[in-house]
Amino acid sequence: MKTILKNVALNGNKTNILISNGLFEDCNLPDSALESIEAHNLQSTETQNMQSTDAQNLQSPDAQALASPGAQTLASPGAQYGEYRIVDLEGTAILPSFYNTHNHAAMTLLRGYGDDTNLETWLHKYIWPYEAKLTAADIRKGSQWAVEEMLATGTTFFNDMYFEIEQTMDLVERAGMRMCVGITIMDLHTPQQHREKVELIKSWKDRAEGRITAAVAPHAIYTVSKEHLQEAAQLSREYGLKLHIHVAETKAEVADSLKNFGTTPVRYLESLGVLGENVIAAHCVHVDEEEWDILARRGVTVAHCPCSNMKLGSGRFPYELAIKSGARITLATDGASSNNNLDMREEMKFAALLAKVAGNPELLPAECVLKWATRNGAEAFGINGGTIENGAVADAILLNLSHRSFLAGHNLISDWVYAADSSAIAATLCNGQLIYPAAAVSAARR
Repeated sequence: MKTILKNVALNGNKTNILISNGLFEDCNLPDSALESIEAHNLQSTETQNMQSTDAQNLQSPDAQALASPGAQTLASPGAQYGEYRIVDLEGTAILPSFYNTHNHAAMTLLRGYGDDTNLETWLHKYIWPYEAKLTAADIRKGSQWAVEEMLATGTTFFNDMYFEIEQTMDLVERAGMRMCVGITIMDLHTPQQHREKVELIKSWKDRAEGRITAAVAPHAIYTVSKEHLQEAAQLSREYGLKLHIHVAETKAEVADSLKNFGTTPVRYLESLGVLGENVIAAHCVHVDEEEWDILARRGVTVAHCPCSNMKLGSGRFPYELAIKSGARITLATDGASSNNNLDMREEMKFAALLAKVAGNPELLPAECVLKWATRNGAEAFGINGGTIENGAVADAILLNLSHRSFLAGHNLISDWVYAADSSAIAATLCNGQLIYPAAAVSAARR
């Protein structure tokens, strides 16, 4: 089934968009082509009868329910013409969905636990002792809450680092999302656990028709030995996987690195041969100009987490140096325990404002931070997405233009970054399929 999004706003203009095989096939389908399709195919009476119900569902998001397992059919307030389903989306605009490049999804379980402390206290006193007690069932519940929240706030991809990964992968596959699952490496693992992780890395096969990929995920330089860091780098390259790691998040991490290794975190990783184009480095708050040049030269992708960095008192991201270096910068929420939500739109606003607070209001404009949250994240993981153009994967959000935030109508991107919230999202699509709201997905199944 091919889907045509009719009368949807794209870049300020009303257009028709053809989606086929999970891709945007034609983002400017002429009205004449649309009329020809309608004229040469018989309309399904059954679909006509569903029109008013589906239209109501699309405009009334249900943020409380996860998309039903297996519900991968686009619920559309339109009509079926042969192999085409035509969806009239008058009053909506289409934008790229979010790619969250650093997350610990199941940490929704710890939301509001250990707040108002620094990273070191937070980890050692609260998080790690709590996590030691978690079961697979706990991880599944926390991941379910995370998936529900991400769908409702327009995220279709996240890069995760946690444990009991089968639980999270199963939920993501059922929901129709994308993820890169981290196979976590830490020195606290037993030798047997480490061997099992290495075997999983060596035998990894992408899942859910390529929507679920994997990364080797050594936690950080303060939890992973030199030998395991080098092994992780070698395995990630040999088996074609990403490498996901926390880097230079706090001043204390830098001070400990200088004490233990005689150099800073980025320089240490560079000396071990870890850095490369497959590396996703989370945070990078305390990184000097020379280190930014190293990251850029090595092709490292940086996952910037403004809300988490502010909440933990980790410091202000060095926007000026990061942008000057030319390194690829992406946006991420981190886990819900240090944020305390998974709303990437909110992350855009905080990043843009935090960049400007030093005195330059022109730094990190709305269009740029939107790219960090969408296109840059997709590119970092080899996905032709984060953009609405021919040939890109059909990952998108539909915004309700009657939402109070858009009524002035001067600049949709500015309104989306600075004024709106996730209640403006009418629907979330991944791979051309409607995955939010759950009520509309369920209506399609019925």
